[in-house]
Amino acid sequence: MSDEILRLAKTLSGASEQESELLETLCAAAEDSLRTKLRQGITQQSCAAAYPCAAAMLAAASLLECRGGQGGFSSFTAGTVSVSGMSAAEAGASADQLRREAWRLMEPYVNESFLFCGVRG
Repeated sequence: MSDEILRLAKTLSGASEQESELLETLCAAAEDSLRTKLRQGITQQSCAAAYPCAAAMLAAASLLECRGGQGGFSSFTAGTVSVSGMSAAEAGASADQLRREAWRLMEPYVNESFLFCGVRG
């Protein structure tokens, strides 16, 4: 399954050859993160296509954030030449959307948890 996740993450992120090792590590981390949150009795295989898609989305989101601080621009034009990229804020927003979609795909398979912060009794 790891090969499928890596292939999907490369497609989602447009990862370059130089980013391959980083993306592979991010895929393994995303896969571990999902695996630890699966409900008891649910396996990666029982999640069907949702599991590899979600893991790839999480890895691609992390790669986007790693790239985000490098560009610092969204577009630049000089004469007839135009260069566009993703600013750190745009990369962060895209990464957040990918993460939300990944967890939405996994909703039926993961444990739900609640966190109450700042509540005093």
